[in-house]
Amino acid sequence: MKSKHPNFVLFVMFFAFLFALNTPINAQEKVAPEILNQAATAKIVPTSFYFAGQSAPTQMRNSAVARIGKDRYVIAGLVDTSGYSTEISGKYEGFLITDSPVNIGGKQLATGAYGFGFSGDGKLHIFDLSSKEIVSVETTSDKEMKRPRPLIMTVAADGVRFYKGKNYALVSAK
Repeated sequence: MKSKHPNFVLFVMFFAFLFALNTPINAQEKVAPEILNQAATAKIVPTSFYFAGQSAPTQMRNSAVARIGKDRYVIAGLVDTSGYSTEISGKYEGFLITDSPVNIGGKQLATGAYGFGFSGDGKLHIFDLSSKEIVSVETTSDKEMKRPRPLIMTVAADGVRFYKGKNYALVSAK
């Protein structure tokens, strides 16, 4: 039996095929950011971190993990910098680990492990493991924050806010 409208049937089949191909891709792309609870954070955050030739213990109470996609994490923690030289401890406060590329403060940051420090001039500085600065971004002061903590992450409409005290930089999936 011949169809009266063969072009229409082909047209419908073509768009059904395209829709079927596109659906799984879109389903994987968007996952709302989530801040992991303390128990999950303790399983992920390293207990110490190597930076500039030394390893320092992590301040576990001042660490946070954000899930920014399926199997995509941003991990941050403050470390005890008392064993570092004044030059290093003056700029390095903790570590930032991302297992996929992210945007931070509007700048791209590749997959990797980094040191970071928030400076008094309202910037977040990110360093490679040898202590060379690779990214510096402006931070925003959250004047509404009632009880600032040394380090936290919170979910925002457009990503995750990475805080030190009242200052934060926005981290988003790339």
